[in-house]
Amino acid sequence: MPAPADAEAARRGLEDWLAAAGAPASGIERPVLAALFGNSPFLGRGALHEPESLRAALDAGPDAALARTLGDLDADMAANGADHAGAVRALRHARQRAALIVAVGDITGLWDDRQTTAALSRFADAAIGHAVDHLLCQSHDWGEIALPDTAAPGGGSGVFVLAMGKLGGGELNYSSDVDLIVLYDADAAPVAGRKPVQEIYAGFARRLSRLLEERTGDGYVFRTDFRLRPDPSATPPAVSVAAAEGYYASLGQNWERAAMIKARPIAGDIRAGDAFLRAIRPFLWRKHLDFAAIRDIQSIKRQIRSHHGGGEIAIAGHDVKLGRGGIREIEFFTQTQQLIWGGREPALRVRGTEAALNALAAAGRIGSGDARVLVDSYWYLRRIEHRLQMVGDRQLHRLPESAAGLARFAVFLGHGEADSFAEELRGHLQRVASRCEGLFEDAAPLGARLPGGGNLVFTSAEADPETIRTLERMGFGEPHTVSTTIRAWHHGHMPATRSARGRELLTELVPALLAALAATANPDQAFVRFDAFLRRLPSGVQLFSLFLAEPQLLELIAEIVGSAPRIARHLAAHANVLDAVLTQGFFDALPDWREYGRSLAAALAPADDFQERLHAAQGWAADAKFRVSVQQLLGTRAAGEAGAAQSDIADALIDAMLDAVGDEFAIRHGRLDGEFAVLGFGKLGSRALSRGSDLDLVFVYDAPGPNVVSGGRRGLAPAAYYARLGQRLITALSTQTGAGRLYDIDMRLRPQGDDGPLASEVNGFERHYREAAWTWELMALSRARVVCAPPALAARLETLVETLLRQPRDPAALARDVVDMRRRMAAEHGTDDPMAVKHVRGGLIDVEFIAQTLVLRDAARKPAVLRTNTQDALRALAGAGALRAEDAETLTAAADMYYNVQATLRLSLEGRLNEDAAPEGLRRVLSRAGGAADFAALKEKLRDTQARVRVLFDSLIADAAEGTETRENESSSPGRRSGP
Repeated sequence: MPAPADAEAARRGLEDWLAAAGAPASGIERPVLAALFGNSPFLGRGALHEPESLRAALDAGPDAALARTLGDLDADMAANGADHAGAVRALRHARQRAALIVAVGDITGLWDDRQTTAALSRFADAAIGHAVDHLLCQSHDWGEIALPDTAAPGGGSGVFVLAMGKLGGGELNYSSDVDLIVLYDADAAPVAGRKPVQEIYAGFARRLSRLLEERTGDGYVFRTDFRLRPDPSATPPAVSVAAAEGYYASLGQNWERAAMIKARPIAGDIRAGDAFLRAIRPFLWRKHLDFAAIRDIQSIKRQIRSHHGGGEIAIAGHDVKLGRGGIREIEFFTQTQQLIWGGREPALRVRGTEAALNALAAAGRIGSGDARVLVDSYWYLRRIEHRLQMVGDRQLHRLPESAAGLARFAVFLGHGEADSFAEELRGHLQRVASRCEGLFEDAAPLGARLPGGGNLVFTSAEADPETIRTLERMGFGEPHTVSTTIRAWHHGHMPATRSARGRELLTELVPALLAALAATANPDQAFVRFDAFLRRLPSGVQLFSLFLAEPQLLELIAEIVGSAPRIARHLAAHANVLDAVLTQGFFDALPDWREYGRSLAAALAPADDFQERLHAAQGWAADAKFRVSVQQLLGTRAAGEAGAAQSDIADALIDAMLDAVGDEFAIRHGRLDGEFAVLGFGKLGSRALSRGSDLDLVFVYDAPGPNVVSGGRRGLAPAAYYARLGQRLITALSTQTGAGRLYDIDMRLRPQGDDGPLASEVNGFERHYREAAWTWELMALSRARVVCAPPALAARLETLVETLLRQPRDPAALARDVVDMRRRMAAEHGTDDPMAVKHVRGGLIDVEFIAQTLVLRDAARKPAVLRTNTQDALRALAGAGALRAEDAETLTAAADMYYNVQATLRLSLEGRLNEDAAPEGLRRVLSRAGGAADFAALKEKLRDTQARVRVLFDSLIADAAEGTETRENESSSPGRRSGP
């Protein structure tokens, strides 16, 4: 029993007791009251308000007294629960009684620290449970929900409350906030009115917070904290189960895994709460050894020390929770070991700190002696924490700083003077620190990681002069801008640095990041672009952890942000694609179409339904496309090889999505005894697809007859069946989800364009190209190929396309149509910019038109010229004698350069190139793509090539266009059109 530190306060308190209780303190009451009045004004007031509770705790014992208090609360809520004011009073009166009973049990030694925390947690469970039931009944009475059973409101309500932290572990502090998460199952919620379920339960959570923490004349119940819910800055106070599960599956962090170890449903629909915890078990308990959690928690620990001055053990003013050797250090050590080993050892999946330490020792993960020391120190520090909070009912963890204050507190703990207390406490803190410092020891100064050393401090309000000098030595021309920007990162105003751990990880990352950016052609410009990249990230911790684990990725990011802003923007939205860089063989030769097909099939195999297959396909596509893009950006793959790979990726996805759509479609509409084909036109057809290209598709089918109807619940005739099937395929390929979009689809090259059916019957397809197709359609057909179809239909279409292209044509009429079409395009898209390689005269359009025109002109006599790819067609034309070898070489080299430059621009930019604003890195990458020494040389090379291509266009096509003037005049009047 502690003596009164303030004897005068104890004397006055005993006098007040006589007035409040109507009798002097008895022999057993007197020392207890003296301890209360002489050490804690809060407890003294509680004794005067609740004399019967104090007597009950001493006469019957604190266990019985607390049980009676909880029983009285049950009765009060049953009697007055419908009355909100009555519920508010009942909960606060119960809290006053419970606080006094627990304090008596603690300071008299009738309870040990385990019993004290368990009693506090037991009362919190009961109070929060009653509060939740009361508010659910209130919502029921308001007509918002229709509870299945108002006598047991929680069951079937769809809403539940998770206790986190110490309450979740059954180890609540004496004057603690309660960390809660309010979740609801939107599908199970018994919504009665028109109010949206999210609005109902968000309001419910706010009312719960007010009911528990609002101070009235009767006090309060608990301060509540909802900040452990998923993404608290962006979510309402109540979160749906579906949203929470999605968040933990995709964005959950290691600190949230640590927090979830202690999660426990305590109120509302307990069965739904248990089901939720089972659902997120894969997030919490990973089967691999997750040593990355150590780095995260180490970062948190260092930040806590810097914010609370806890790096050294100093008794006066020491924070027994956050300081060195304190409670949090024990908890972090314990939870880290649980995260590392608990995925494989279920026995470690326990909530309480002592239980977890004992389980770790039993499993051989820590020494039994270490476990005993940490358990003993944990409860010793918890006792100090309780006594600190009993003084004034404040959430306090820091010891008094003055000698007099420390001496008074030592008395409250049962010590005669401060020195013995200080010696005892120091021993516990040192034993904890010695066992945890291997996990928590501070890392080397950040600047020590820089070549040549230096200083990097970005956490102060003002720029650090030595940091400015370090940045200047690294090559940054605007070091003050860099310093100001990085310090702004640490304010947490953007998603990537919103969490404390994200900021800490970024702090560790900054030296390597700055070194990588300093190695680029323009460090300041690269830094600005990285800042833009960082600001678009939806979160930062996962990516920062990846950079720290794999430093070579920073060099890749520096290259991208310095030269390819478009990829940087894509990375910001889909940072997980960087995981692909870590896979073995990422920079090796690209797969062929067979390997892509096998890889995609393996990715889709675990999917159970169409949506899962779609998401899996989108994830696979993002990785596959990113790999090609990165290799092309780094110059290890030319546009021709990259275009073929991107086309192979598209082929695999179209084939897989058609299978998935067909299976889903057949459930409702059955199957037809027919065949369906997807043809690729344009860049897909010529296997020259670039990142961001649309897919030009044409659907063709063969059915036994127009009157045949498919099976299934809703049978369809062939035209409707295949049109709808095609539309489903378009939707699957173009739907935007969180994982991205596969492709934009363009169907305008189908027979009759937008006026024609979405899917063409094969005979109608043939009639159109034999009888009604314009020249531009035949030119487009020259690049068509079958992407996917059953073998018989594929062979028929390949033969048909070749037959259609081999029809004899009038060379002069063909040339006139092409010249007319080129004039129209020049009028709409004409430019003198040599970097606009597609539309500039002598550019890519001219090269492609030459190839397509000559193929259509000579295919009847020389079928070997039929090639869908432009360069292949030019070489075949030369081989067949339809084009001079030197001209074919000029045009092929021009096409290679144009495709390389165009692909690089599309990788890098979303609009046209602004040469004045183009970063040096982009200029360098473009020059490399065009085979030039520098950007000026590239432009000169482009101009020279474009001039030679234009001469060839004129000599090969324009000169052959007899009656050009007449044709040009006719083009303005109704009649046969030569272009789309």
